[in-house]
Amino acid sequence: QVDRYLYHMRLSDDVLLDVMARFQAEMVKGLGKDTNPTATVKMLPTFVRSLPDGSEKGDFLAVDLGGSQFRAHQVKVFDDGKQSSQLESKFYPTPKEIIQGNGAELFDYVADCLSDFMETKNLKHKKLPLGFTFSFPCKQTKLEEGVLLAWTKHFKVRGVQDTDVVSSLRKALQKHKANLDVLALVNDTVGTMMTCGYDDQRCEIGLIIGTGTNACYMEEMRHIDLVEGDEGRMCINTEWGAFGDDGALDDLRTEFDRELDLGSLNPGKQLFEKMISSLYLGELVRLILLKMTKEGLLFNGKVSTALLTKGTIEMKHVSAMEKYKEGLSNTKEILTELNLFPSEEDCIAVQHVCTIVSFRSANLCAAALAAILTRLRENKKLLRMRTTVGIDGGLYKTHPQYAKRLHKVVRRLVPNCDVRFLLSVSGSGKGAAMVTAVAYRLAAQRKQIDAALAPFLLSLETLTEVKNKMRTELEYGLKRETQASATVKMLPTYVCGTPDGTEKGKFLALDLGGTNFRVLLVKIRSGRRRSVQMYNKIFAIPLEIMQGTGEELFDHIVQCIADFLEYMGIKGARLPLGFTFSFPCRQASIDKGTLVGWTKGFKATDCEGEDVVDMLREAIRRRNEFDLDIVAVVNDTVGTMMTCGYEDPNCEIGLIAGTGSNVCYMEDMKNIEIVEGNEGKMCINTEWGGFGDNGCIDNIRTKYDEEVDAGSLNPGKQRYEKMTSGMYLGEIVRQILIDLTKQGLLFRGQISESLRKRGIFETKFLSQIESDRLALLQVRRILQQLGLDSTCEDSIIVKEVCGVVSKRAAQLCGAGLAAIVEKKREDQGVDHLQITVGVDGTLYKLHPHFSRVLQETVRELAPQCDVTFMLSEDGSGKGAALITAVAKRLHNVGQK
Repeated sequence: QVDRYLYHMRLSDDVLLDVMARFQAEMVKGLGKDTNPTATVKMLPTFVRSLPDGSEKGDFLAVDLGGSQFRAHQVKVFDDGKQSSQLESKFYPTPKEIIQGNGAELFDYVADCLSDFMETKNLKHKKLPLGFTFSFPCKQTKLEEGVLLAWTKHFKVRGVQDTDVVSSLRKALQKHKANLDVLALVNDTVGTMMTCGYDDQRCEIGLIIGTGTNACYMEEMRHIDLVEGDEGRMCINTEWGAFGDDGALDDLRTEFDRELDLGSLNPGKQLFEKMISSLYLGELVRLILLKMTKEGLLFNGKVSTALLTKGTIEMKHVSAMEKYKEGLSNTKEILTELNLFPSEEDCIAVQHVCTIVSFRSANLCAAALAAILTRLRENKKLLRMRTTVGIDGGLYKTHPQYAKRLHKVVRRLVPNCDVRFLLSVSGSGKGAAMVTAVAYRLAAQRKQIDAALAPFLLSLETLTEVKNKMRTELEYGLKRETQASATVKMLPTYVCGTPDGTEKGKFLALDLGGTNFRVLLVKIRSGRRRSVQMYNKIFAIPLEIMQGTGEELFDHIVQCIADFLEYMGIKGARLPLGFTFSFPCRQASIDKGTLVGWTKGFKATDCEGEDVVDMLREAIRRRNEFDLDIVAVVNDTVGTMMTCGYEDPNCEIGLIAGTGSNVCYMEDMKNIEIVEGNEGKMCINTEWGGFGDNGCIDNIRTKYDEEVDAGSLNPGKQRYEKMTSGMYLGEIVRQILIDLTKQGLLFRGQISESLRKRGIFETKFLSQIESDRLALLQVRRILQQLGLDSTCEDSIIVKEVCGVVSKRAAQLCGAGLAAIVEKKREDQGVDHLQITVGVDGTLYKLHPHFSRVLQETVRELAPQCDVTFMLSEDGSGKGAALITAVAKRLHNVGQK
């Protein structure tokens, strides 16, 4: 008969999985900006962004307002490696006139109690951080700010709703001259998670099952529409008690639930809480027993006054009646006290009612918790997840079967989650102190991180200064008397024209500039159907050849050419050849290039000071298999300009922003003192990577730049390149990460073996980490590949470090480029210059923000220049062929 009565309270796993799905949908609704207003589960952001990491330390105060007693706590957190803490508390009553008076009186009373507590603990002279546990629903916009949405738990203080409770507390503390810094406002559920999180770093859910019920958990910022930013995580206070207020649980609510709701202080509200929390379960049991008695199923149909009186059966009675061993005798005793004279059958039936009511509570709680666990697991993209739930509340702690039932059902509903349930010993008070300790740690860390990264933030004034210094250095490089000592070498390339569209023929091109070497066959067609067709093959250059002898290097190059000619079936043809050689060369003519110095990790001996075209001709002669007409030696930057110039005649600047960094541009012959003749133009290869080698930009170099320079193959040289090019940015990031780790701000202060390896942090990682499409989870994966076990907070910091390093590189590059476009504008004597820059290089092409920042900087520093940036498709190879073609055309014109 009891079963027939309570049939609707028995919930199958299928029903619970359905409740779980409904709750998941409500969570999504609560997190959305547009859907939040109509969501019953409010998903309130708490601005708690980090869990304890064990490095917290210090003295903290906490106050706890939310029940019949007000509590003040002193929490000492020890940095002894054992994660130990000490809690001392004092309880103060919250008189009725205070909880039903006005706001000023309430906060005065809180400040009064706190002053008393500090007096007794001899803390008056100290300025301590304070955490405020305020167990009522608040809308927070900061960690230390919260507007009360509504009073609950019999509190009815006037003039507080819709105001910021923290500023009210601060005012009261000032009045009492209490020297306290309110750092955090915390809900008791969040306090529970943080307390348990200090003991177990896997804890990322807080759960309260007592007089009230609620849950909070760590959500990914990218899913929280209500808060700006998408980096990292934030604790969300679900306020799940209101689940079902929109009718979503009506099919599961029984006639007893409806009756209980109608008789409550807030009919139609907190319906989920009314099915779960201990405040209501006793009343639910009373209503069921009353109806059964009226129908003659219990107590011989005799209804006592006690059974008719609301609130006579409390949760403590339900718990006592459900104890296995003494349950029946307890039941008999409790019912007799209520003037009900039960038979043994009555006692068994009543005990059965209690079991079904409390079991339903555990089932519903498990379904909502399973929804949160599933969401966490899906956020992390894990097939199986290990996590910990911090838990508090009288029902969970004192009911004899509740915890066991809850655990069992959760494990059944989410078999792919290994859940540990951790009881919070000193709950919300210590939790508020922990939130404060974490906030305190984060604020201190923020200061240290800001200090480390500050030198990378360049003001407009500083960038203007860099532009002006670059302009000065360009002029030095062009003048005969200063050229020898100039750091920006301004090398003439003897490329005196850009393509005009009449170029045609077949050309070979070589491209040497990094660890790969390319050989290309380029077919250029002129006229109306003008086009460029290319065939190429890539060959690797092993490290031992890059750093062996010059003869070995050029023999290897010729071997690659022979393979290509054979591959293309053109071994006998004598083709004009353009040689892209992306290292600083001093040219005496277009087909003569003396290597000034190796860069980019090349170290081949007996090459510096030699003509690379001669070395190539010698190697071809040694092989004695084919002959080639070497027409031009070309820098990759010049090749880039020429490729873009083929598409856009306005292109007179070439920029490489990749492994290396360089610029070339068309300069008026009259300004190039080191070359005879004043007519026309010639392309100048600036070799601007050496800018600053004379110390002129030392004021913006950081200690990390100095470290990178000292550990490079060419200390003291190419200083500007080392701040702007892909070859070095990853290494700058690595140096910063080591420094921050030594300061205990990253990776729990542990420097991994891999982080110690020079070059481990490649620039491609910067591009990946800074990608807007990548969630922090993927950033963590990239760091894991590097052997760095990072937390979510670590990932945010690493992303920030990458951001400042690459932004500075782009800004410095932009400042240098602004100097060149301004020079061209002034040389042409125009108020407004329209010009195109041909660009190549992986940093510019692949990094998510580099190109944008570079362009913005040029716009800002050269406002009178309208600069178009054109991406070079296959710059250096095609460029070499085009230069060869232009040189042939100009040669033929000269001969005529």
